Amino acid sequence: MIKSIESLPAEKQKILYDAIPYVTLLVAGADGIIEDAELEKGEKVAHIRTFHFHQEWQEYYKKVDEHLHERLLELIRILPRQAQQRQEAISKELSKLNSILPLLEPKHAKHFYDGLLSFARHVAKASGGIVGWMSIGPKEAKVADLPMIEPVK
Repeated sequence: MIKSIESLPAEKQKILYDAIPYVTLLVAGADGIIEDAELEKGEKVAHIRTFHFHQEWQEYYKKVDEHLHERLLELIRILPRQAQQRQEAISKELSKLNSILPLLEPKHAKHFYDGLLSFARHVAKASGGIVGWMSIGPKEAKVADLPMIEPVK
């Protein structure tokens, strides 16, 4: 595991681990409807990253993957049902990463940020385009760039 994550207080670690379920729900709910295909895509991509991603982040994804399905269901249950309010609540949670990413080593912060962006695009492709293949819909495109998170260079 990345030492700079382990050295963070538990509440900051939780924000990092919740980023994947929140990004999944942000993108999945962009059009107002959270579809099973979008949730499944998020779970599948997170699982693939347990063995096929920056090596230092594979342990992170293993930990996320262990409880991702349950965490998604829990967040769906506790987040507002109204789409706009839900999106705002998720954006607020994701914006907390802005105070945490600078605490990580720069290369780890960059890998994490880039990984979130590519993760969001994968989820967005789950329901966009012609019969849901190979394209990102316009509503998903607005959130897939994760504008609430400051870019890490």
